[in-house]
Amino acid sequence: MNGGLEPQTPPDSPSMDAGVGKPPRHHLTSIRHCASSARIAAAAAAASPPDYGLDLGTLSLISPTDVRTGFLPVFRSGSCAEIGPKSYMEDEHVCVDNLIEHLGGRAAGIPAPGAFYGVFDGHGGTDAACFVRKNLLKFIVEDMHFPTNVEKAIRGAFLKADYALADSHSLDNNSGTTALMALIFGRTLFVANAGDCRAVLGKRGRAVELSRDHKPTCKSEKIIIEKLGGTVFDGYLNGQLAVARALGDWHMKGPKGSISPLSAEPELQEIVLSEEDEFLIIGCDGLWDVMTSQCAVSIVRKELMQHNNPEKCSGELVQEALKRDSCDNLTVVVICFSSNPPPQIEIPRSRVRRSISLEGLHLLRGALDSNA
Repeated sequence: MNGGLEPQTPPDSPSMDAGVGKPPRHHLTSIRHCASSARIAAAAAAASPPDYGLDLGTLSLISPTDVRTGFLPVFRSGSCAEIGPKSYMEDEHVCVDNLIEHLGGRAAGIPAPGAFYGVFDGHGGTDAACFVRKNLLKFIVEDMHFPTNVEKAIRGAFLKADYALADSHSLDNNSGTTALMALIFGRTLFVANAGDCRAVLGKRGRAVELSRDHKPTCKSEKIIIEKLGGTVFDGYLNGQLAVARALGDWHMKGPKGSISPLSAEPELQEIVLSEEDEFLIIGCDGLWDVMTSQCAVSIVRKELMQHNNPEKCSGELVQEALKRDSCDNLTVVVICFSSNPPPQIEIPRSRVRRSISLEGLHLLRGALDSNA
């Protein structure tokens, strides 16, 4: 993530090597849409088959009919981090597949199974990203609202980490970081994001975005920035930072408690996982700058079906992003929710000829549903 600031000191964490990935068959960009799945269904119901021959099976996937209500995910993760073309590595990440074991005596009252993952894209040095990686989970668990109100605990932990960076005398005041974390208890998944990292769920081959990129040029973020006295110049907050939300950066925020257009407040998403939810991809913007969410899900699903190894999948995504000339550090974590590889997707026969790829089918369905 290009925060508009050059790092002061090189990081001391080595980059990880990854195998050479295979390029995807198709790379689709965004699709404009003006109809929802519900409207299409209504039109199909009103039309007689001889006139239209519209089979809604071409816009949906066959889902298993025997979904077990007692489903519990099994957490397996793999990560890959590469310095890319930049001079220093400023990304950090964390993977905890067994939260109960990781917390030990502090795990009392926490539902099982549990897991925790995060990616942190630093700028202006590595101090902020390293600090947040080491302390965010601890701040969540120690919050007075945990575990009875997880959402409040997460929000409180983000703000506590931000204030701790302001109070520290040993960390660089010019250092900042974006933060995206995924916390899972049983089937409940919490995603919290401040910045432009992204979390994408793979749902039977379809990409479902669980976070929003906080760019200064985003309309809603730009409105907030300007209401708080900031400006967006050439895509940068106050002409300095390429994100609208971040932890740290206290040289821009001013004294604690003062009004600042740069916020550490995270956006949260909570969902209940089902058997259709196969894996989660979380990554810094070095990946998403050159790859759509659907493309990443298609690559990971194809690779999992071949070797069922989430670490190799994360390496495939990083290598593919480098082939596409990503200009940033690259960090990707892939989290699987089953010990088995994804099943083969069966597309029902259609009464009309179809010339859209499977990836395009997933992307179209997601676009239509999001507009319903």
